[in-house]
Amino acid sequence: QVQLVESGGGLVEPGGSLRLSCSASGRTVSARDMGWFRQAPGKEREFVAAINLSGVRKYYGDSVKGRFTISRGNAKYTVYLQMNSLEPEDTAVYYCAARIVASVGTWNTGDVNFWGNGTLVTVSS
Repeated sequence: QVQLVESGGGLVEPGGSLRLSCSASGRTVSARDMGWFRQAPGKEREFVAAINLSGVRKYYGDSVKGRFTISRGNAKYTVYLQMNSLEPEDTAVYYCAARIVASVGTWNTGDVNFWGNGTLVTVSS
């Protein structure tokens, strides 16, 4: 099993920035590709970003392209989500996700093997 723990959520004003972190533990060899989803109240869980094991391939959801950046930390099984130019529409619980199998392209929720518990991001003045 793989455990994913997110941190870095909070309250930020529109136009501001936040950086989310996710660390994997346990059988980390199974967390080959890692990514982020988000879910706003009353909405379906939405793909945000993903990164492959080497950190070379990165994919983003259309709503965050150009504003969010996903990256790997020096510890291989740590990923970050740098969120800039935040908008009220970015308010959601952000979930770290991991897949056992290497992937290409954006993810669906059914592709995910492991989920974190989520961290709340609120964008409001």
